[in-house]
Amino acid sequence: MAWKVTRTVRVRLEVPDDRKSDLHATNDRFHYCANRTSEWAWRYPDEDCITSKSKAEDALYEDLREETDYLHANLVQKAIKRAIKDIDNAVDRLADAENVSQPEYTTFSLVYDKRAATYHRDHVSLATPNGRVECEYDLPENPEGTPHGEYLLNEDYSFSTSTVHYDSEADEFYLNAVMKQEFDVESPEKAEDSKVLGVDCNVDDHIAVTSTGKFVGNADYLNHQRREFEKRRASLQQMGTRSAHLTYQRIGDRFGRWSRDSLHRVSKEIVQEACRHDCTHIAFENLERIREHISDSKKFQQWAFNAVQTQVAYKAEEYGIVVKTVNPQYTSQQCSKCGCTLEENRDGQHFECLDCSYTANSDYNAAKNVARKLALKLQRGQKSPTGGAFCQYALKSGTMTVNASDVASDTYVSAERESTDKPTASAVGS
Repeated sequence: MAWKVTRTVRVRLEVPDDRKSDLHATNDRFHYCANRTSEWAWRYPDEDCITSKSKAEDALYEDLREETDYLHANLVQKAIKRAIKDIDNAVDRLADAENVSQPEYTTFSLVYDKRAATYHRDHVSLATPNGRVECEYDLPENPEGTPHGEYLLNEDYSFSTSTVHYDSEADEFYLNAVMKQEFDVESPEKAEDSKVLGVDCNVDDHIAVTSTGKFVGNADYLNHQRREFEKRRASLQQMGTRSAHLTYQRIGDRFGRWSRDSLHRVSKEIVQEACRHDCTHIAFENLERIREHISDSKKFQQWAFNAVQTQVAYKAEEYGIVVKTVNPQYTSQQCSKCGCTLEENRDGQHFECLDCSYTANSDYNAAKNVARKLALKLQRGQKSPTGGAFCQYALKSGTMTVNASDVASDTYVSAERESTDKPTASAVGS
């Protein structure tokens, strides 16, 4: 089975001075197409917005080509696609009762695929209304160990649809080159080949806990930073001055970068843990079901959980690890040792089974249940005519083999040394 790995490399473009205006003209016409599409598709609140790319192209493509003096056909299509995608996202947010306005495009950003751009390892040829512009890459003298050397100059990676951006302060153009590679890896299709790492995501305490007993990230600190940001933002909004508005934007960007970096490190540690235990799968709780149980700061927590899962899936691709979700029902109440499911089993961060007296950190217990749910699903899907196949899930020491629907019938491949104490945290921001 082929696994696709995608990496983005930012590289400065050496654009001839006499051709910079051509790129600006291209951006102006690209934005014209995107804004016209947005105006046409945005029907709220009188009627439903248009979220079909084919409908938009049928209605607008010919006119937009003519109105932009025949901007490259693919650029027109990409502008329509961008606007329709943003309209679709806005409709989803409206359904969640968020305040959303019609998408508008002003920032320099051009989308080029291989029909409108010809990509090379040292330069790119970009289509403009005034013919193609040849732009050399500004590469480091020694690219070894840099993203340029690992991906941009690596023949194992091929170019995919990329974007061109402009830094007005530096008067510089940049290419966000999207590089892709396909790996031929053996897919863990048979249950006996599978080993699952379970992950429990949390609103409080640690961001994630694995079935191997690794505690990752600091959810409390992440929430503290968010609350401080919200307080500061509310104060600036009340001031209403231009200076306050600029500060508002600046701190928003700063918090966004910090939180994304924090979650990036969390996702990296989860994938590394899966690799250390030779896991073929990583199991998360289904986000749609999690949302039903989050009452505080819903949108932020949904975003954080989604970001972790998305980044884990992105990073896991390179190692051929499959990321799946399971129903989160009862994962926090069920004993991972005997299967007894009672609400009273859990008391905050402490789990103690009222039936078998098994004790552990409650999030660690839940992570094992998450792992087991996917392992059991894989085991049930095995195609062995004798029914003798099995699936495992990773623990702190050794693995557990799933061979029936009852937890008590699972068997250890090697004994797990349990501890009621929380393992040393790998905490983000602490």
